[in-house]
Amino acid sequence: LVGILAYVTLLERKFAARMQSRVGPYRVGPHGLLQPIADGVKLMLKEHLVPDAADRGVFNLAPIVFLVPCFLIFASMPFAPGIGVADLNIGVLFFLAVSSMEIVGLFMAGWGSNNKYALISAMRAVNQIISYDLPFLMAALVPVMLAGSLKMSDIAVAQQGLWFIFYPVLGQLGFIAFIVAGVAAENRTPFDILEAESELIAGFRVEYSGMKFAFIQLGEYAHVMGTSFLGAALFLGAWAGPGPVWLGPLWFLLKALFVFLLFT
Repeated sequence: LVGILAYVTLLERKFAARMQSRVGPYRVGPHGLLQPIADGVKLMLKEHLVPDAADRGVFNLAPIVFLVPCFLIFASMPFAPGIGVADLNIGVLFFLAVSSMEIVGLFMAGWGSNNKYALISAMRAVNQIISYDLPFLMAALVPVMLAGSLKMSDIAVAQQGLWFIFYPVLGQLGFIAFIVAGVAAENRTPFDILEAESELIAGFRVEYSGMKFAFIQLGEYAHVMGTSFLGAALFLGAWAGPGPVWLGPLWFLLKALFVFLLFT
């Protein structure tokens, strides 16, 4: 999962660069394919700085509190029949509940930094995430009601004949609402007011460096990727696709990457 997340960052940078008529990362490795590894090594070698006026306990704990829920959401995600940590009967509810816990670590980072820019950014982010969690929940409930179950695998099986995105009217409206609410909940452009570079510089993470900064970035991409997997599971048939059954996880990943690029 960490390897996928590392190269998702490269995919996003290349995709955004192409849309803006740029090349994107190109120097490290062939066509920049080793750029995520170079970024990881650089972050590991960076010095860990803690502001003198910061609340050291809260400041140091925040990246972990932020990162753990972002990885825990994958626990309820079946990547294929029988492949997953725990295919819970309340899988969708578990995902939505745990994913919202990231705001605790996020606010801890802003508060513990004792920096007015970081605090304003954290308050903006918490307000925005909570505001868009409700429409995000309502959009996710459309496939739940169509399948009659909160279990991820049941929702995937219910789409074997017809993916829910193709379900007349409800499917399209639910998917559009899911994408819009997801973009806002993940603080992606144009909902990136917590990182408004002209006024808040790096936002709630402005005082972080080294691996603490890397943990926050990793948590953000894990949350976006987890939400992308959820979108693929709820609306795009999860692992359903042409070819043998063992290609199921690959189809699921490709669908999740498609949703990820929509968020980009």
